[in-house]
Amino acid sequence: MSKRIFSKRMVIMLIILAVVFGLIFGFKAFMGKMMNDFFDNMPQPAAAVSTYEARQDNWASILEAVGTVNAVNGVNVTAQVPGEVEAIEFESGDSVKKGDVLIRLEAAADRAQLNALEATAGLARQEYDRYQRLFKQGSISRSELDNRRAQRDQAVAQAQAQREQLNYKTVRAPFDGVLGIRQVDLGQFLQAGTPVVSLNQLQPIFVDFALPEQELSRIEKGLKVRVTLDAYTDQQFEGEISAIEPGVSEATRNVSVQARFENEDNKLRPGMFASVDIQLPQSEDVVVIPRTAISYAPYGNAVFVLKDAPQKGESDENEESDADSEKKAEGADKIVKKRFVKLGRRRGDLVAVIDGLKPGEVVATSGLLKLRNDAAVTIENDVQPSADATPTPGNS
Repeated sequence: MSKRIFSKRMVIMLIILAVVFGLIFGFKAFMGKMMNDFFDNMPQPAAAVSTYEARQDNWASILEAVGTVNAVNGVNVTAQVPGEVEAIEFESGDSVKKGDVLIRLEAAADRAQLNALEATAGLARQEYDRYQRLFKQGSISRSELDNRRAQRDQAVAQAQAQREQLNYKTVRAPFDGVLGIRQVDLGQFLQAGTPVVSLNQLQPIFVDFALPEQELSRIEKGLKVRVTLDAYTDQQFEGEISAIEPGVSEATRNVSVQARFENEDNKLRPGMFASVDIQLPQSEDVVVIPRTAISYAPYGNAVFVLKDAPQKGESDENEESDADSEKKAEGADKIVKKRFVKLGRRRGDLVAVIDGLKPGEVVATSGLLKLRNDAAVTIENDVQPSADATPTPGNS
């Protein structure tokens, strides 16, 4: 009897616990739903943005490329014959003229050898003159005279060869230019071909670059070229196309082009990376906006276009409900629509939009990180990002 009573009480207790826990979990689920509904329906604060009206502009057509600065003449000056460095006649970084002496190699033995050969050549001349007189007197034959002439010419040639060998002991600048860093020391023994110092002619100077073959019909010699360098980001250098390779590379289908620059201040140095703009005679109409208006992403670049906020009873472009539209636009007269665009060339702070935007449409230029599609915004144009095609920032 007692067991039945105990079992009955246990069942009643379990039922009570189930009801209590059910109420607790039900209450928590109800509160969670209410909180989610509250946050889902909570009006979003309007984001403050600056704006810019897309405008149509006429830009000169430009071909862009990357190139490398190359000297008109650039070599590592080397010794042509072996020898010990006796004198160094230059300092690293000097400007030199063609023929200026750079180093002298020890040449005492070569001079002595030259003196001996010149003495032999002098004796051979005297012998030939004597045999020439004897031939005129009929004392010797023509063959003996010819033999003496050959001996004389051989002795003179040997002396001349030794004289040239002695000249090789003096290393000279092959052309006008600027020297690099000295690579030899006094007393160092040099083998033939050992580099002494680099020498580059910097005025004028070339920039070599490549263009796709489909652009070949648009370029010609004499077209203006502008380059910018990483070392002088706030300065452009102007030159012109001086040569176009007659053939196209079979590997890359690119054509090699060379531009010439005067380089009077020697700022362009061989080996520099150069961003190249080729000024074409044609121009094109483009839609331009500031680069700060672009939201860059791996899946595509986009802009946020301002639209009038939908009023009560109206539906927006995405056919949302009236309540949802009113919620998103509450507290603001404008909302933004995210739109993917195709970008073209850049010029200063501006970028050309090839597709996706029309002149007169207004885009957000600041605060893009806090924007999303259909977000409400307020316009604050007191401070705007720079939007200049030819910015001239001050040097800090």
